[in-house]
Amino acid sequence: MSIQRFHSGPRMSQMVIHKDTVYLAGQVANDPTPDVETQTRQILGQIDALLAEGGSDKSKLLSATIYLTDMSTFGAMNKAWEAWVDTANPPARATVEAKLAAPEYLVEIQVTAAK
Repeated sequence: MSIQRFHSGPRMSQMVIHKDTVYLAGQVANDPTPDVETQTRQILGQIDALLAEGGSDKSKLLSATIYLTDMSTFGAMNKAWEAWVDTANPPARATVEAKLAAPEYLVEIQVTAAK
């Protein structure tokens, strides 16, 4: 049974592949200074890049969990999400309000995809 780990540090890996499933760590914006919509677009770009590296893409998403620091920004996050998601193959999804690792992060997204 092979497990591949990518971009690993002492605490976590950014991506783990087991069999035909790609697991991504929660992704936050590289530049956390903009608003929720812009941070979401940055994160979705990072997800695209990691999935491509793992041999997958957004059409193969199985699930997504989105963490927002403030649910009043749900609409702004969804604007970016809806422009990005493969509407023919949307994943199961949950969105929750949560305190994130640092106050400048307004959104974090974790996904799992088939390979």
